[in-house]
Amino acid sequence: MSTPATTAPERDRSFDIEALPLRRPGRWIWAIVLVLFAAWFTQALATNKNIDYSVVGKYLFDRDIVLGVGLTLVITAVSMLISTVLAVVLAAMRLSGNPVMVVFSSFYVWLFRGTPLLVQIVIWGYFGLIFEKISIGIPFTDVVFWQQDTNTLLTPLVAGIIALTLNEAAYSAEIVRSGMLSVDSGQSEAAASLGMSPLATFVRILLPQAMRVIIPPLGNELISMVKNTSLLSLIAVMEVYTRATQISAQNLKQVELLIVVSLWYLLIVSLLSIPQYYLERHFGRGVERNAPATPLQKAKEFTGAIAVQLQGRKKGARSNG
Repeated sequence: MSTPATTAPERDRSFDIEALPLRRPGRWIWAIVLVLFAAWFTQALATNKNIDYSVVGKYLFDRDIVLGVGLTLVITAVSMLISTVLAVVLAAMRLSGNPVMVVFSSFYVWLFRGTPLLVQIVIWGYFGLIFEKISIGIPFTDVVFWQQDTNTLLTPLVAGIIALTLNEAAYSAEIVRSGMLSVDSGQSEAAASLGMSPLATFVRILLPQAMRVIIPPLGNELISMVKNTSLLSLIAVMEVYTRATQISAQNLKQVELLIVVSLWYLLIVSLLSIPQYYLERHFGRGVERNAPATPLQKAKEFTGAIAVQLQGRKKGARSNG
């Protein structure tokens, strides 16, 4: 049985195929539910007679609150900077192969991760009760070169920074160590074959490649550090939460002042999330074929997808009509 020959017009004939957008009704249902819940919650807060929003507006940019925000940022920056350097040192010690360094680094991480930050802050805040004086001299002798009262040196601010720094270094050390382990061992072997020292290999070869893994969790630790500064109110450090509690103790507007503090924390965290995102995007360029979209690009893609779906519905309605 022969197959009929296809004529030229039939071969050139083209058909217009209309691509219909994929329907996802579940997404729209959940979106509507979440929007309704958010609207209800916002309306409940806005019309709540137990919250005096005029007090929130009054103290949002109050001088004492702004000074507290400034001190919070200073404590966060200093503690995070020192703890990151210390974390790199601890991670290098853990990976060095030297038994003494490995044991010391492991013990440090175990000690500071195993005890609550709150307890550590209180211990450093009342360190003068344990050691009345801090001195420098020859160990196991009575020879003292320098001596100072502990409470004079360890002010509440200094004690708070030390507590946050030492605690954060333990967590960040594990982050740095995991980042180093993510780098292929062949990189170290290649550096050694070129005659590079272990320190140069660590700083110039391993650490830059590990940043892709280190940056995201380290950014989260920075955000946690901002909020952990509020714990320093236990030792009377005048950061934003301490100042807010002092004001609320006078005017008895605890909820309103907590809203003020929460708004400031949200602003700080939101601003810190921007450079974190671009750092992740920068260090991830060598691994991902296409760089991840920026928040603005994601917003454009989302609105564009909605517009395409709406146009598809209009075309479908016209064809049915």
